[in-house]
Amino acid sequence: MMETCSSPEDKPSMFVIITSFTIPGMECIIGIIGNSFIMVTNGAEWVQNRKFSTGGRILFFLSSSRIALQSCMMMESFTSLIFPSFYKEDTIYDIFKVVFMFLTFCSLWFATWLNIFYFVKIANFNHPLFLRLKWRITELMPWLLWSSVIISFCYSVLFYQQVYYTSCNHSIPDPFSNSTKKKYIINTNVINLAIIYNVGMFIPLILFMLAAILLIISLKRHTLQMESNTTGSRNPSMEAHIRAIKSISSFLILYIFNFVALLLYMSNIFDDDSFWIVFCKIIIAAFPSGHSVLLILGNPKLRNTWGRFQHQIWSCYFSSCSWTLSGK
Repeated sequence: MMETCSSPEDKPSMFVIITSFTIPGMECIIGIIGNSFIMVTNGAEWVQNRKFSTGGRILFFLSSSRIALQSCMMMESFTSLIFPSFYKEDTIYDIFKVVFMFLTFCSLWFATWLNIFYFVKIANFNHPLFLRLKWRITELMPWLLWSSVIISFCYSVLFYQQVYYTSCNHSIPDPFSNSTKKKYIINTNVINLAIIYNVGMFIPLILFMLAAILLIISLKRHTLQMESNTTGSRNPSMEAHIRAIKSISSFLILYIFNFVALLLYMSNIFDDDSFWIVFCKIIIAAFPSGHSVLLILGNPKLRNTWGRFQHQIWSCYFSSCSWTLSGK
């Protein structure tokens, strides 16, 4: 796939610049705030107890990767819109894509391990393999997290040489003058992109879907057992199953939209000034932000801590207003 990119003189339209800065920018800011809250909350637990819980460790890794991811998205968007000639240089362009995909892969892997951890803790199976995993999940999780970082790095590095190549054509005639101007050409190897992208995204997704299916099976078995015992009310185990399935379903919906938008965005099939580029950026930025909000609302500890944090913010605000009015 070959796309003729804008020259330094042909910056994106003001509409594209404003829209790209406002909507995706606000989404990234919301995501950074939400993930910073998750990271600080779990980091404070580590400082206080001198150790991480397994769930807290995963959330710390996940929130850290998403803060870095959305910061990278904002930096890349700013550079591509304001300094297109610098952004389209071969090395700079490749570095942005490598870092972006590394953080994307890490974020997906960490979210997958979080859901697998919830599945192992909540589900009820008597299979020896599951019981062994349930017993060793705390011991295995640090190794799984760091292995995911290494795997993500290996996949993302392939984007540096195997997917993109930028060049500059200095001989494009300028219809408004007798001179020529330069156009930046991005060559995208679509086959390599599809292979690297799909392999990097599908492996954690398969694990994620397997955990979701087994969790639904566990809930079904638990429901049948409750009916056989003629118990009308839900017990804590059933409530935990339902909360986990809702969380997984919400994540899966966000992931599907993000998967399609990210593939289109990385393929360079749209012009830089296209509405679809802006739309893809909006979807991509909404994924980590939306999931962080769902994590806070779905986790009782995070939800209660966020409520206390909001109460303190409002108390400080009203105290400052009262002090100002009394001073007058």
